[in-house]
Amino acid sequence: MTFNQITIVITSYKSDEKIVKCLKSINNQCKVIIVENSKNKSFKENIEKNFTNTECLIAGENLGYAKGNNLGLSKVKTKYALILNPDAELENNALNNFLNTASAIKNFAIIAPALQDEKNTKNNSKALIEVDSVKGFAMFLNLEEFNDVGFFDNNFFIYLEEIDLCIRLKEKNKKIFVDPNITIYHQGGSSHEKQYNFEMELSRNWHWMWSTFYFTKKHKGFLYALLYVTNKLISASIKYIFYSLTFKKSKQLIYKHRISGLFNSIIGNPSWFRPFNNN
Repeated sequence: MTFNQITIVITSYKSDEKIVKCLKSINNQCKVIIVENSKNKSFKENIEKNFTNTECLIAGENLGYAKGNNLGLSKVKTKYALILNPDAELENNALNNFLNTASAIKNFAIIAPALQDEKNTKNNSKALIEVDSVKGFAMFLNLEEFNDVGFFDNNFFIYLEEIDLCIRLKEKNKKIFVDPNITIYHQGGSSHEKQYNFEMELSRNWHWMWSTFYFTKKHKGFLYALLYVTNKLISASIKYIFYSLTFKKSKQLIYKHRISGLFNSIIGNPSWFRPFNNN
């Protein structure tokens, strides 16, 4: 089967080694667009030299998941796009199975694989399942279904943007499916290299809290969102004080970032925090 109907879009950041495994799992007949959220031109040179089916766009700044994928999707000229995380790997028949399912059901917005966190995970069910939302690590998009919905909300940096997109699709009566016959292995939370773990942990905590309030406010209103996050703010504040008093610097920083992300979202600031100052 030829893959000229599919373009794979990958948004990366400090994923130099992780992304190689991902790209090796992709059939070289399939077009790949990488959005590298940095200024690292050598990354682009190395990737395009070793993977001739791949175009790498250097964003010049850390756009995050939503804006990065939107940039990649804006360059897609095929009927379908597969959004893929850098720490995901395709099973041999994954692309064929996406196309087979797309051909069989036609009027869909998203097809997602069965969630595969480990390579030995088994799923005995083979039936296609219609769902309300899917995980963002692998999303097969029927692009014409997005003309009246758009893609990701650029206000999100990371977290909950795929759930927000799914909600907007369902409001337009678009169909979202999980296909247990499609396997994509996903490490989860490890799209970057290990030496960046703590800085990325701070970023995750900041943005999880920011996105939680923004998402809830967007879909339930400001007052509901404020009530929803009150316990989270109190809990983070108590833990920040406790770890400050016990001189556990790393824990103190984590809860400081949780408070900051939530506070900035409540007062309407954009999701401005970036690890490594956008290097």
